[in-house]
Amino acid sequence: MEGYYKKRHVVFVGLILELMLCFRAKGEPPQVPCYFIFGDSLVDNGNNNRLPSLARADYFPYGIDFPQGPTGRFSNGKTAVDVMAEILGFDHYIPPYSDAVGEELLDGVNYASAAAGIREETGQQLGDRISFRQQVQNHRRLVSRVVNILGGEEMAANHLSRCIYSIGLGGNDYLNNYFMPLSYPFSRLYTPDQFADDLIDIYSKQLCLLYRYGARKFVLNGVGPVGCTPAELAGSSPDGRTCIGRINSAIRIFNRKLTSLVDRINGNLPGVTSIYTNSYGILLDILYNPSSYGFRVTNAGCCGVGRNRGQITCLPGEDPCPNRDEYVFWDAFHPTTAANAIITRRFYRRRTFSDVYPMDVSTLAQL
Repeated sequence: MEGYYKKRHVVFVGLILELMLCFRAKGEPPQVPCYFIFGDSLVDNGNNNRLPSLARADYFPYGIDFPQGPTGRFSNGKTAVDVMAEILGFDHYIPPYSDAVGEELLDGVNYASAAAGIREETGQQLGDRISFRQQVQNHRRLVSRVVNILGGEEMAANHLSRCIYSIGLGGNDYLNNYFMPLSYPFSRLYTPDQFADDLIDIYSKQLCLLYRYGARKFVLNGVGPVGCTPAELAGSSPDGRTCIGRINSAIRIFNRKLTSLVDRINGNLPGVTSIYTNSYGILLDILYNPSSYGFRVTNAGCCGVGRNRGQITCLPGEDPCPNRDEYVFWDAFHPTTAANAIITRRFYRRRTFSDVYPMDVSTLAQL
């Protein structure tokens, strides 16, 4: 009984903090003028809906807890960037690039695409997707529209320099590339260290292009512990609970190099401030200490099928679990809204120094 009340207290306090952040921002302008998002299915909010792809979430039960229902978000409700948009004070969610028009472009857009990777070929077995390079090119096209809306390059440059650019890619380069040896050759060609170097080289070149297009505030999101997702636990874990070490080891190598990239671009690109968010460490903390965050289930999705809802993502029309706030994962790969909210709040205002490096998003927004 004591554990029950402790759990409900943690959940209640978390909800109060989230409401305070939202209500505080309602009567004020956003903390930054715009928010641009580059990424994969963790933050895709509809760009894949019109693509011939298996990586789509524009059907029920996805969006069961989202006000607009299924939108293409790979969650029961809000993604991490939806939560961040609320915290930053936007009175609406950032629209997908495929739908954004007119002056709403000035608030930012979401370029993310499910199955996308840093490498071009990543995720190709799932159909069409918008790679990191293509997302950056879409941003280049948008910048020209912003110049026209604001009436000149100088005004556009000033506007864009104050925006936050969130980038979260790399997970698919492991999940849907490196660790799929029957479809991709790279695990035979590269050691994990060499593969991470290749990814970081491509990543840094795209950041330089974004810098050329006006970006000055970067949030580089580390890759989470992919080896602990229900999909990997169901397919490779001997007991269904032990994380896959070889996958997580490769992810940690990439994350260390991404942290070093933060230092490099902060020192070499004038006017840039970039930060690294430790998705890996925060999610592991939740998985190792679930009850302290109000969670009960960590090794299965709230929907999906196969070995206790872990091998396949949500099927159309499937009935998900009713106690969604007690699950860390919504489906085989993606967190629930409850988990996204906890992770994002720690990005915005870090709880420990390891959460975000070298500063948190709240500090970055004020610069």
